[in-house]
Amino acid sequence: QVHLAESGGGSVQAGESLRLSCVASGMSIRYYCMAWFRQSSGEEREEVASMVAYGNTQYSDSAKGRFTISRDNNKNTLYLEMNNLKPDDTAMYYCALGTGAYCSGSWRYWGQGTQVTVSI
Repeated sequence: QVHLAESGGGSVQAGESLRLSCVASGMSIRYYCMAWFRQSSGEEREEVASMVAYGNTQYSDSAKGRFTISRDNNKNTLYLEMNNLKPDDTAMYYCALGTGAYCSGSWRYWGQGTQVTVSI
């Protein structure tokens, strides 16, 4: 059974940083697109960053220049480094595993999420 477990969320003040982790079990992430999404209360789920199996990355406009997605295939782990956090970044953050090496917009598995709260 495949399981994605996020961690690293918390409550921080604006301008601070957090590093989220997503550990996969039950299958290797090595050959798959992976992504981070977030959803704040009353809003739709938003894709924050994605990374194809071979390294290319994409970011939402709100994440560009502040967030960095990375992966350690040997540890079967996806990361999201978030710097200069803003109150608008407050949300539940989820990792997702795609259906292939490239990011097609289809997601095979989701984690349970980790909460990020940014206060002024």
